[in-house]
Amino acid sequence: MPALSGFLWLISYWLIGEVVIHVTALPISSGVIGMLLLCATLAIHGRVPSSIAAAAQPLIALLAMLIMPGVVGVFFILDQLAGEWPAILCALILGTLLSVTTTLWLLKRLMGKHHDR
Repeated sequence: MPALSGFLWLISYWLIGEVVIHVTALPISSGVIGMLLLCATLAIHGRVPSSIAAAAQPLIALLAMLIMPGVVGVFFILDQLAGEWPAILCALILGTLLSVTTTLWLLKRLMGKHHDR
């Protein structure tokens, strides 16, 4: 049952992201908004609840399968992206750096509190 509870929490954050996007009309994915809110909540809470960890673990194992359709889809629109490579490269590099930095910061913050106990 903890995994079901955690999955409901994850879905709730995604739905909150949907509401934020609908209300503000931000040009950002609702999943990104939901994950940012979840990240902020976990940073404030100081730890990952076991129910969320139980739900997230199987999803992490399937991450490659969840990303694959989008990656394959890019090959069908390569001609439309011909002049956009500098912007795409910049977005990939900045996005990777921001995600790694954020992940490391959150991990350090959560592991620091864990080791203090």
